[in-house]
Amino acid sequence: MEAELAKRLVGGLGDAGIDFMSYLPESRLSQILPLMRSDPRFRLAPAASETDAVSIAVGATLGGKQSACYMESTGIFVSSYQLVVVALHLRVPVLLLVGHLGGFDDQRNSFLYSLPGRLLLPTLDALHIEHTVVKNGDEIEGDIKTAVRTMNALREPVALVFTGDFTI
Repeated sequence: MEAELAKRLVGGLGDAGIDFMSYLPESRLSQILPLMRSDPRFRLAPAASETDAVSIAVGATLGGKQSACYMESTGIFVSSYQLVVVALHLRVPVLLLVGHLGGFDDQRNSFLYSLPGRLLLPTLDALHIEHTVVKNGDEIEGDIKTAVRTMNALREPVALVFTGDFTI
C-alpha cells in the first residue's frame, strides 16, 4: 500500500472515532501500524492469535472504547468462534479490518491463500457479518465512516475487506 493511502486510512479511522485497535500483523496493511503508534488518538494491543485480538477488541468496546480489530483474511476463520459467541451474541460493535489475501484483486497474487481468499466473503455472509470490499482509496474515509456508523447502529461487528490498491 502506498504511504499516502496508509495515512488516509489511519486518518479516516481517527476521524470516525476509532480509538483502540487490537491486531495480529499481516503484510497487506502493516504500514498503518507505525502511523497509529505515533498518533495519540489510538491505543494499540498486539495479540498472539486472531481469537485473542477479537476478545481484546470486544473487551475494549465494553470498557468504553470505539474498537477495531485488524487481521488477514485467514484470521476470520480462526476467530469465527469468538466472533459468533462473544461479539455477535453479546451485540458488541467492533470494526474488523481484514486484508484479503488470495482474493480476486490481490495484487500480490497470494496463490497459497487462494482457497481461503475465495471463502472469505461467503464466510462473512454465513456469519451474518455486514461487510464491504474496499479496492481503492477513492472513498476510504467515507467507507470507514459508513462502517463505523453501521456497526454502532447494528451493535455488531462490521468488516472492511481490503484488496486491490491495498495489496500492492
